[in-house]
Amino acid sequence: MADDLVYRSISELSAGLAAGKYSAVELTQAVIDRTTRLDAQVRAFNSFAPDDALAQARASDARRAAGASRGPLEGIPVGIKDVIAVAGQPLTASSRMLANFVSPYDATVTDRLRKAGAVLWGRLNLDEFAMGSSTENSGTVKNGEAWQTRNPWDLSRVPGGSSGGSAAAVAAGEAIVSLGSDTGGSIRQPAAFCGLVGLKPTYGLVSRYGLIAYASSLDQIGPFAHSVEDAAITLGAIAGHDPLDSTSFQTEVPDYRAELKRRRGPWKLGIPQEYFAAGLDPEVAAAVQSAVDHYRKLGCEIREISLPHTKYAIGVYYIIATAEASSNLARYDGIRYGHRSAEASNALDIYYKSRAEGFGAEVKRRIILGTYVLSSGYYDAFYLRAQKVRTLLRNDFLAAYRDVDAIITPTSPTAAFARGATASPLEMYLNDIYTIGVNLAGLPALSLPCGFTRSHLPIGVQIIGQPFQEANLLAIAQAYERDHDWSRRRPTLA
Repeated sequence: MADDLVYRSISELSAGLAAGKYSAVELTQAVIDRTTRLDAQVRAFNSFAPDDALAQARASDARRAAGASRGPLEGIPVGIKDVIAVAGQPLTASSRMLANFVSPYDATVTDRLRKAGAVLWGRLNLDEFAMGSSTENSGTVKNGEAWQTRNPWDLSRVPGGSSGGSAAAVAAGEAIVSLGSDTGGSIRQPAAFCGLVGLKPTYGLVSRYGLIAYASSLDQIGPFAHSVEDAAITLGAIAGHDPLDSTSFQTEVPDYRAELKRRRGPWKLGIPQEYFAAGLDPEVAAAVQSAVDHYRKLGCEIREISLPHTKYAIGVYYIIATAEASSNLARYDGIRYGHRSAEASNALDIYYKSRAEGFGAEVKRRIILGTYVLSSGYYDAFYLRAQKVRTLLRNDFLAAYRDVDAIITPTSPTAAFARGATASPLEMYLNDIYTIGVNLAGLPALSLPCGFTRSHLPIGVQIIGQPFQEANLLAIAQAYERDHDWSRRRPTLA
């Protein structure tokens, strides 16, 4: 019964809770028991507090018993990536720099989850400060060992990154849904690797207040779920304007779940020729093409399109993202909060040694690159030029949307790769080749399971929507999901 509960949809669980078939405490205990049993293998969580989760669940049951108004996530355990603030809980960014930091406040999304009735469950592992594509860059250490999250479908492989813990927890049944953050594909790529739906909303739709910043003009919070409907419900709970976030956009937030029933297509879908070039794994290409063929059978018009500036996306992204990271991470100096070196003997030592000890290799690499492109004499040549090309990339998408409703691409060039298999940082960066353009353009995009490799690893297809048209994006995704069972398959864990 307990393991069956953890893989049910939000709708099923909400109906069961409303009918009294089980309580929020029983559901939460089922998630706790499974996490306690399996997380030593999966390593999705940096930390979790069962007593706190059960207290939240008891409060949910009390609200239900009193007949109080219930939210869309009432009693549902939701995992939280460890870069999103939860009052009274650790906020580490999987870094030694913040290893002992406890958040004094809630992020806006956290506050909205509470108001929706969710049980906030645990702190999920990630690449340090969200910088990576495999969660191998996590700086979390347990029992003297680096805490690298593993893919529940094959524990020898990565779950993707940077939100690898958020994806692995949901795939392993250690959370019903979870939140991650996406700077260049950090929700969509792990979702593809772990066989989940992963949604990166339009920039500005979901508040970033309380999110530890990596690259402020690119970061966006979004959900991981087993189904499009669960992603829609979770997005509805967290979306909306926030006066605490100056980049938050004032726009109507529809009932995304209700819109799924209203929007039936058919749609005009674009296939960009630049995303099906050399480097794409044949099994991934075949699965994505099969998804395209299914949309054609549903009556959708499939059009070939071009996004001509795609070839510049990797370079533009790693200039802009590292420049913003260099600026954002300057606050971690050993003075105000975070790690302070015990070896420091003067003020200069505090800065040098605290940052040298507190940051891992990948974070240092990106800070150095970002500082370089912002430095005198190079700002115009690199950063300013990258911003101009970013505008061209966005214009490519907007021009395409004059002819199509959405764009379909692979999510990642390969399925999940083995831990330690990607030798160089450049090889790792290329894992984001199909996802980073979306962040640069500020668009919504979703990864959806569309098949498995011969070695039983999930494959994801990416659907890219128009700005603030998440309702349409979710409906397009569900039209495919409705006729396939990929999202209902589960990994086997001892």
